[in-house]
Amino acid sequence: MITAIVLVNTERTRINEVAERLAEMDGISEVYSVSGKYDLIAIVRVPDNDALADLVTSKLLRIESIVKSETMLAFRAISRHDLETMFSIGM
Repeated sequence: MITAIVLVNTERTRINEVAERLAEMDGISEVYSVSGKYDLIAIVRVPDNDALADLVTSKLLRIESIVKSETMLAFRAISRHDLETMFSIGM
């Protein structure tokens, strides 16, 4: 499983519309509206690099209201939530 974080800038009047379109896409598990340099953050979970390439270079390009995006590949997930779950079941 490949996990990536896509930082997205949109046309200002289209943030909610773009967020909804992203959330409907296969491979995008979560979309956050955020403050700061970017308008949206999309969490991508796909089976392989080919699926990631298709999503980023084909499907995202079809959303004309996206002005700019930056994709970051996750190497490793380190989650306090996961650690707490392991300890609660006796691992």
